[in-house]
Amino acid sequence: MKKLKIKTGDTVRVMAGDHKGQEGKVQKVLIEKNKAIVEGVNMVSKHEKPSAANPQGGIKKKEAAIHISNLSLIDKKGDATRVGYRVENDKKVRFSKKSNEVI
Repeated sequence: MKKLKIKTGDTVRVMAGDHKGQEGKVQKVLIEKNKAIVEGVNMVSKHEKPSAANPQGGIKKKEAAIHISNLSLIDKKGDATRVGYRVENDKKVRFSKKSNEVI
């Protein structure tokens, strides 16, 4: 299993593609596909068939997955940064390579 540097709950900025510059919170990380679903980014229209729960059916907007390589983590100052790992007090922590602060 591959180790990804972005986790659920992180705030990220899209660095490339149609949604470049947009920011949002990571809702889900798809490790096997190297993708993440970011709140409010990469919205697609999904056709929904009428069902008992939704008798009207229709077109729904939802977030689609975006590749991890197009995302950059946002630190506390609001800057896009790369992520590093180090051991502090016998615990492995993530830190911002730009500001050197623990995330």
